[in-house]
Amino acid sequence: MSRIDKLKSLLSERILVIDGAVGTAVQALDLGPDEFGGPEFEGCNEYLVITRPDLIAGIHQSYLDAGADILETDTFGATAVVLEEYGLAHEARRINREAAQMARELADSASTDDKPRFVAGSMGPTTKSISVTGGITFEELAASYCEQALGLIEGGADLLLLETSQDTINVKAGLEGISQASIELGTEIPVSVQGTVEAMGTLLAGQDAEAFYTSLAHRDLLWIGLNCATGPDFMTDHIRTLASLSRFPIACVPNAGLPDEDGNYNETPEMMAATVTRFLDAGWINLVGGCCGTVPEHIRLLSEAVADRPPRQLVVSSESRVSGIEALVIDEDTRPAIVGERTNVLGSRRFRRLIAQESFEEAAEVGRRQARNGAHILDVCLQDPDRDEKADMTLFLDHLTKKIKTPVMIDSTDHEVIELALKRLQGKSIINSVNLEDGETRFQTVIPLARRYGAALVVGCIDEDKEQAQAITRERKLEIALRSAQILTEKYHIPIEDIYFDPLVFPTGTGDQNYVGSGVETIEGVRLIKEALPQAKTVLGISNVSFGLPPAGREVLNAVFLYHCVQAGLDMAIVNSELLQRYTSIPEEERKLSEDLLWNRGEDPIAAFAAHFRDKAPKATEEERRNLPLDERLSLAVIEGTKEGLAEDLDEALLESAPLDIINGPLMAGMAEVGRQFNANELIVAEVLQSAESMKFAVARLETHMDRADSAVRGKIVLATVKGDVHDIGKNLVDIILSNNGYQVINLGIKVPPQDLIAACQQHRPDMIGLSGLLVKSAQMMVETVGDLSQAQINCPVLV
Repeated sequence: MSRIDKLKSLLSERILVIDGAVGTAVQALDLGPDEFGGPEFEGCNEYLVITRPDLIAGIHQSYLDAGADILETDTFGATAVVLEEYGLAHEARRINREAAQMARELADSASTDDKPRFVAGSMGPTTKSISVTGGITFEELAASYCEQALGLIEGGADLLLLETSQDTINVKAGLEGISQASIELGTEIPVSVQGTVEAMGTLLAGQDAEAFYTSLAHRDLLWIGLNCATGPDFMTDHIRTLASLSRFPIACVPNAGLPDEDGNYNETPEMMAATVTRFLDAGWINLVGGCCGTVPEHIRLLSEAVADRPPRQLVVSSESRVSGIEALVIDEDTRPAIVGERTNVLGSRRFRRLIAQESFEEAAEVGRRQARNGAHILDVCLQDPDRDEKADMTLFLDHLTKKIKTPVMIDSTDHEVIELALKRLQGKSIINSVNLEDGETRFQTVIPLARRYGAALVVGCIDEDKEQAQAITRERKLEIALRSAQILTEKYHIPIEDIYFDPLVFPTGTGDQNYVGSGVETIEGVRLIKEALPQAKTVLGISNVSFGLPPAGREVLNAVFLYHCVQAGLDMAIVNSELLQRYTSIPEEERKLSEDLLWNRGEDPIAAFAAHFRDKAPKATEEERRNLPLDERLSLAVIEGTKEGLAEDLDEALLESAPLDIINGPLMAGMAEVGRQFNANELIVAEVLQSAESMKFAVARLETHMDRADSAVRGKIVLATVKGDVHDIGKNLVDIILSNNGYQVINLGIKVPPQDLIAACQQHRPDMIGLSGLLVKSAQMMVETVGDLSQAQINCPVLV
């Protein structure tokens, strides 16, 4: 059995121990310039492998003696990018090779049949971050990592470890560099990745633990984990998150706490072992080790703590996940995920004009507005035949990625543009699209990019048929989807949950006989695909269905079509998130006209639809709304998710009613109707959120007219929407009502991780805690949060 096979076997049998800090040990030696080879190299710990190998060997040996199973090479900063600061870039390969050789010899000498030792080639984040600091290209960083990997592999490392990762684009570059080195040397080497979650709860470039995992889940990693930045206690929630998701083993490699004002790490070996024991009891980890501030005694006690402990069981999941800075799960909670369509030069004249004028900042604002108005994903298409698509994609993404956290759908037929975009996007993107129009040619070109950089695939229902390549009938849509799924999963090993089928939408109102009745064929095509391939996802460009129809009717038809597609099982809808019209707000007559057109019912449904909408304004007139009673107008604003005229109506209501009466009366009545419609599947999540925004606007305006209770404070409550959830309208209403009835409320906002809630409770000492959330997964997060509160000995009542 090879060493790496033995390592993989051991990972399934017991918890392995990684060594502790090298930098801390070097600092304790209080070395002078001579040990580093001269004053110009002082502080370059990696160069000690050349100038004082005996010192580094001694540090390695101390960790082996303490029980470490895995030695990390003294190469954390041994890329040319970092070594250039010492004038040592030309020595990068040599330093890495000799560091690996040293660790290899020591590990082999300490190995026994019962306790083999292994060498991990340490590869740090460098001093550059493509997303945060810039100053380096993806290709330059990949080349630097390639040189480092060459030396580590040549020196005998068993695996390579990209650690203290702070930017997933850097990680992608590191993985690319390792792949290049493996090809050059004609060998394969396992890779592990460890991220660093800072005190603010994310990596430096913004991703939380879930988004970090989603960015890397496509790779065949030996393990994934967290190291550095904090002590183990702060890592609790982040390690738990990884443990709940990861199909890989999990490593926990904390610092010895946070450094004090003098730079000292004060978490004792006993304290660290006690915290890690909680992780062991919960079954969260497969490997444990120490980072900054740890010494051999930390490793010795960790080795004792994990002895005879079973390793964490790996997670098998079929969830469909994508990510930008934030992760998105495509499931029943989010269905249909809204894909903003306005950052597309083929679909938006304004966006095309902005790109043509090279107004990239303003063009990026189009994307930001789509995200703010409910888009979960942004479709980005820059295929203007009159311009350089690669140059435009580069400049546009440079601006867009600074403004959004959502995943991006890369909409291009040029594989070079797709690759360029994937190198500039954090997380796991979506490629739009591939199909079988030229057989498997498109698959062969694009799938390697999806596998290399991490991306889901939109697969159009198109094949080689010379008569009708684009599938129009429901049967053809299903036939092509089944064939594509078989090829992609069996031949190319793409997970079924990463396949998003586009059953295609055709314009139903142009009179083209090919497309008459095509609306219902697409609806039923979605249904058939979801029944046959339930783990795959479906996506449609909704607005194409209304192309060529009167402007006043387009959004109506789009809304009716979207409603029926969602009922059939649609997972993702490419729409203008700023103009979503609600099915329930459409008059019955207009619904029928739309459905007749989609189903091709009646004598001439196109003519009937066009005649009705030809002279109609796009929206009901303000006069029609003003004729409604005031309470109905207020309720309707919430039901329809609009703020138009709401401020004026609220001011009018305040002349006769108290603010709380308005909230508890027509506004809550509107929210109750929204709840009824949502439970009846008449509204989608995005529409519920629009209603919540209208309610939030109304409450904020009314709050300024409320008199706070003048009596003594009746109690103190901390409110929070739990981690992973952004829905806060209920929480904010509780805040308003309690605040105006004598309670002191500390509102922590949305997506509050347990450690932030604990810190707030320790600071404010509330009488009670209120936890809020809308998503199904939030219920489990509440359970975990209450457990963390109990662990922190915060025992006041919790309301959910």
